[in-house]
Amino acid sequence: MTRLEQLQAFLQEEPNDPFLKYAIATEYKSMNDLQKAIETFQSLVETNPDYVPTYYHLGKSLEEFNRTEEAIEVYEKGIQVAMKMKDHHAARELREALQQLTF
Repeated sequence: MTRLEQLQAFLQEEPNDPFLKYAIATEYKSMNDLQKAIETFQSLVETNPDYVPTYYHLGKSLEEFNRTEEAIEVYEKGIQVAMKMKDHHAARELREALQQLTF
């Protein structure tokens, strides 16, 4: 059983676990399946909008597809969520990613 299959099996048991969804998305990214990674990250944002780590990796994945405007929107939304969740470290990382992309 591959790592992806293991994660998907765990998700079957815990379908509302945002970490498992996040892990699946990052696994797709590590397999260079950026389209599937983006779809999974986007789904995670929809179902668990307060799961802060998603925004950075979704933004970076969108950048790799040259979907700059979408990446900017994701980073901006992620900064708002990170501040709401009082995750200042993540907010700083998202600001830096946004700044690198827009300058």
